[in-house]
Amino acid sequence: MAVVDLVMPKMGESIMEATILKWLKKPGDSVKQDETVLEIATDKVDSEVPSTSEGVIEEILFNVNDVVPIGTVIARIRTGADAATAPAAPVSPTPEAAPAPAPQPIPAPQATAQQSHSFVPSGNKFYSPLVLNIAANEGVSMAELESIPGTGNEGRVTKRDILEYVARKKSGQPAPQPAVVSQPQPAQPATQVAVRETAPTPPPAAPVASTSYSGNVEIIEMDRMRRLIADHMVKSKHTSPHVTSFTEADVTNLVLWREKVKKSFEKQEGTKITFTPLFIEAIARCIKKYPLINSSIDGDKIIVKKDINIGMATALPSGNLIVPVIKNADQLNLVGLAKQVNATADNARNGKLKPEDTQGGTFTLTNVGTFGSLMGTPIINQPQVAILAVGAIKKRPVVIETSQGDSIAIRHMMYLSMSYDHRIVDGSLGATFLTAVARELENFNPDRQY
Repeated sequence: MAVVDLVMPKMGESIMEATILKWLKKPGDSVKQDETVLEIATDKVDSEVPSTSEGVIEEILFNVNDVVPIGTVIARIRTGADAATAPAAPVSPTPEAAPAPAPQPIPAPQATAQQSHSFVPSGNKFYSPLVLNIAANEGVSMAELESIPGTGNEGRVTKRDILEYVARKKSGQPAPQPAVVSQPQPAQPATQVAVRETAPTPPPAAPVASTSYSGNVEIIEMDRMRRLIADHMVKSKHTSPHVTSFTEADVTNLVLWREKVKKSFEKQEGTKITFTPLFIEAIARCIKKYPLINSSIDGDKIIVKKDINIGMATALPSGNLIVPVIKNADQLNLVGLAKQVNATADNARNGKLKPEDTQGGTFTLTNVGTFGSLMGTPIINQPQVAILAVGAIKKRPVVIETSQGDSIAIRHMMYLSMSYDHRIVDGSLGATFLTAVARELENFNPDRQY
């Protein structure tokens, strides 16, 4: 007989925590190995967490909507012969409410310094998506949010902290403030509770007037994914100084070739040939010529990625966007790219993406022409440094230069635009790379095989 810890799995390099959406098992339920125990959500994708062992759920340590750091124990499973007869254990309180180990007495001046460090609000605090969503829904401003003393790891504001603040605010009770101890006290356990109880009572918070909307309006609450998208877009604009360059490409050869082979391609390969794999193929070739486009920034270091993993922005039926990633796109031929692109897009629309399907992107392609737009100014998908948008392909009269002279002809034309992080990608590199992609598409071989 043994008890096995079920931990919050690592979902990718940039994912440090996940929100529990739903428990599919409760204490006392039997579970098989690899059977789904709970559903979670990260800022990238929703996912299921399977059991790592066969046995009986003995204890659940977190509740629905709790934000849990990666690697934290979230449940315990009893395995072995006694698992079938093990009594059901009640749901344990979250670690935030669990009794802390007995602290060691230290002199009061040290406790004062520790508390002032833990509770002084900072403009650089990290707030989880769940806390930001609650703050937005309850009308809590960022200034108020920064004033809330956090009881989480490294002073983070937890779900319980923000809910307690909102409850006090609605009832007119004074909001908690960072603790200040004016003089040394006799030695006692250095706990946050003791210091906060001795803090002076601040004046009641001023009531916040509810927002009123005039006219005939409909109020729609953002869903969780739309809130995350909004948060990411704002953070990207605050992180990267965006510059956007534009060019156009004559893609007549590419359009005519696709039109010629699309039926035979689908019959022979069992999948459709769209423009997306053709665009990705051209981008991957140009990234090899200009590798700095395929990088990220870590402080004052430039991290050039050797793998070429192209993210493709995909519209979901809900109207939201998700960016699944085609891994090692430069190592796939056109047939492989087409199959990978179509399978990934279908999984995205049907909610079947796995967490790893959205991780590790090094460059992003977005097709704004899908809905008829000629061009766009896309926002960089952090922590990447560039994103390329392709517009709608339109027939236009253009001047054709030949050795026999100029002429006007009807050609299939497309605008391309690329936003890039001006911290490391200058205009010369950005424009050169974008032009290289356009020339790659223009020089498409109309006689090529798959």
